[in-house]
Amino acid sequence: MTAPGRNGAAARTPPSSRETESIEIRLAREADLPRLPIIERSAAQAFQGRPVPEWLLSDSSPEEAWRPHLAAGTLWVVEAAGEVVGYLAARVEEDRLHIDEVDVLRDQQGRGLGRRLLATAETWARAHGLKALSLTTFRNVPWNAPFYASFGFQDWPPEDAPASIRQALSYEAAKGLADRCAMVMDL
Repeated sequence: MTAPGRNGAAARTPPSSRETESIEIRLAREADLPRLPIIERSAAQAFQGRPVPEWLLSDSSPEEAWRPHLAAGTLWVVEAAGEVVGYLAARVEEDRLHIDEVDVLRDQQGRGLGRRLLATAETWARAHGLKALSLTTFRNVPWNAPFYASFGFQDWPPEDAPASIRQALSYEAAKGLADRCAMVMDL
């Protein structure tokens, strides 16, 4: 990074701590589980001012919800400067990896960490011979369906999706989550 110095000469600007911190994507550990609800609640703050149920801003999944993912080896965390700041939880369903949750701390969003978590899940799914990734998300929230579309996911019409996906969408609608869609990415 350079900035004009005296007489218009370029002077070196010291990199920010965010630019130099180490970032690692790794499998989650038992000790990471208590951090996940904190990350989920923080990430949900991005929905402030959006037409979502109030509970979405303050509720989170208990750490126990992620133990099956941990045991299956399909729970990854992103660690930045030694702190867990995001995670992706997925599970194998038929011949695809279904992504149940992707969250990054609110103040860490926009740095490509979610994309790196998705790439890790994609690599894992390919290595395990799976044929697709799937998820459900908000259709019109820019960092949801449009973001996943930029990664390669496509809208998955309910009539083409398996029963488990249709059930997930019905469950989400019953909880007051409107404008949801399913997405799939063939591998």
